[in-house]
Amino acid sequence: MTRRVAVIGGGSSGLACIKCCLDEGLEPVCFESSNDIGGLWRFKVCDAVCRLDFSLDLIRDYDFFPPRLGLLLQENPESDRASIYHSVIINTSKEMMCYSDYPIPAHFPNFMHNTLIMDYYRMYADHFKLIQHIRFNTKVSQVKQRSDFSRSGQWDVETENSDGKKEKHIFDAVMICIGHHCQPNMPLHDFPGINTFTGKYFHSRDYKTPEEWRDKKVVVIGIGNSGGDIAVELSRVTKQLYLSTRRGAWVLNRVGNSGVPIDLSFNRFTGFLRRNLPFGFFCSLAEKRLDQRFDHALYNLKPKHRLFSQHPTVNDELPNRILSGTVQVKPNIRRFQGSSVEFDDGSVVEDVDLVVFATGYRFSFPFLASQVLSVTENKASLYKYVFPPELDQPTLSIIGLVQPLGAIMPISEMQARWATRVFKGCIKLPSVAAMLKDIQYKQETMARRYVTSQRHTIQVDYVDYMDEIAEMVGVRPNVFKLLLTDPRIGLSVVFGPSTPYQYRLGGPGKWAGARQAILTQWERMAKPMQTRPCEVEPKRSVMWPLVLSTAAVSLAAYVNRSQLPAILQDPSALLDRIKEHLPAMLQSS
Repeated sequence: MTRRVAVIGGGSSGLACIKCCLDEGLEPVCFESSNDIGGLWRFKVCDAVCRLDFSLDLIRDYDFFPPRLGLLLQENPESDRASIYHSVIINTSKEMMCYSDYPIPAHFPNFMHNTLIMDYYRMYADHFKLIQHIRFNTKVSQVKQRSDFSRSGQWDVETENSDGKKEKHIFDAVMICIGHHCQPNMPLHDFPGINTFTGKYFHSRDYKTPEEWRDKKVVVIGIGNSGGDIAVELSRVTKQLYLSTRRGAWVLNRVGNSGVPIDLSFNRFTGFLRRNLPFGFFCSLAEKRLDQRFDHALYNLKPKHRLFSQHPTVNDELPNRILSGTVQVKPNIRRFQGSSVEFDDGSVVEDVDLVVFATGYRFSFPFLASQVLSVTENKASLYKYVFPPELDQPTLSIIGLVQPLGAIMPISEMQARWATRVFKGCIKLPSVAAMLKDIQYKQETMARRYVTSQRHTIQVDYVDYMDEIAEMVGVRPNVFKLLLTDPRIGLSVVFGPSTPYQYRLGGPGKWAGARQAILTQWERMAKPMQTRPCEVEPKRSVMWPLVLSTAAVSLAAYVNRSQLPAILQDPSALLDRIKEHLPAMLQSS
């Protein structure tokens, strides 16, 4: 019989889970509490604006709206769903964030507005016929093990739709894809006098548009990605914007060297350097590069911690707003008193109208019993951040519960590819003791590297984590084999961006278009910017191919260093090994 899988949540992770279930011959049923896909990335324009029937292009252009109409561009956040503000643009580029067998269209910009991300999700869902497997307006109220769980691994799932109709279902496996941006963290107890504050305050989740705060004084607490973006946007209309941060932050730019998206520099070679160079030395190299753009100490942003000891902030405009005086960086808040805000340095700002708490989120799984999975201070005991280690049967997976420096979509997809093959019995998990040991090791490693914070409990390095899960699925690129048999792809895999297509070159779920997708990824990166003829001939140099080829050979020699003496004594053995990987047609010729 076909195994039925419950997928909870129809966002980016849920869509990947549905598709992976179908790929493995499983029967997915997705429960989505709202009336549409997209999860975090779906901004719901209020009914008033929808009735005006404006085109999507005008809705994207906030400047089009007169002030009063702009106030209508709001969303009422649902209690169990993540929520974004109208202007959000993703901070991972399209080549790094796409699903591994469905590239984002070449004409889409590299960093997409949330409406374009939704367009891509709809294209993906339509292409793979995912919508028919989703039950919208259906909330999951309980997931519990059946009485014979130790034998069957089955789950009882209770749901309730928008009409109040309750149903009970039996599933062979469950995939939870609700993310970690649903429950705002509002640490009001850390801010004495907040109850006396005469202005307005709310969490960044409730921020939607800036117009209401024109010519007002605003304080934003927190310098994560949301805090930085909201501070920049509000500073264009406010009388003065104050950005309060306890620790400061290292600020990355979306735009990297030569104008290329910065995350396209994430590759296996830089990962190799990071793992093998002293941590402090590697941080110093990267921090020096960041300070060349702007001196973090001069801008009052430099933290005491090292660059890779905190999830960095990605913001292109913040230095300019500070330089122009529209944003003032302040230390932590000491107390509130009426409309006044006093900071730790003793400075006081009077007549503050709004305080935005960009103080992160908490996550939990209220429909699960605590003995199945408990969460304490944003910590959950999960093997590779996916499987509860002590269940009698591995039929429950948590998908997308990680915080990478990079895109979440390919990671969720890789987790889903792994989980569905575990459900099928194609992959067996290690012993409970081995899984608990791995969990403890990851927690200790994270504690040594990162500053103590609820934000740093699910951190992963994108390339390392993708390779770790891919190894278990059987789809991790074989670098040595690629360098020998397909050097062009091999060099791209080692020194080029670690785009998701690399994990479709072979193994389960191999995609015939993966090689071509890798070879054309730079063309897709450049396409949206080619909007006028340019007669300048691109500069070509033989230096980099020579450097990369030498480095590739050196890397291959290092990986196979134990066999190097034998190869040098008998080169024919290496030739025979190469021939094993060559197409039969080439060998016969």
